[in-house]
Amino acid sequence: MSTQKETIHIDGMSCGHCVSTVKNALEATAGVDVEHVEIGKAQVQFDTTQVSAAQLASVVEDLGFEVKA
Repeated sequence: MSTQKETIHIDGMSCGHCVSTVKNALEATAGVDVEHVEIGKAQVQFDTTQVSAAQLASVVEDLGFEVKA
């Protein structure tokens, strides 16, 4: 197992519901440990053998938010 920490910067989050939506989606992703989610960013630790940073960005973008590079 190889882990990586990442802060995902997210545009379009504006309320607690957005925070919950992003947190729940990331927690449902195999190999991801969500450390903290707030408006504008999510801090996660993930197993790089199970998921990539690009896949995590896709999870967030599929919710209708924009991930900033």
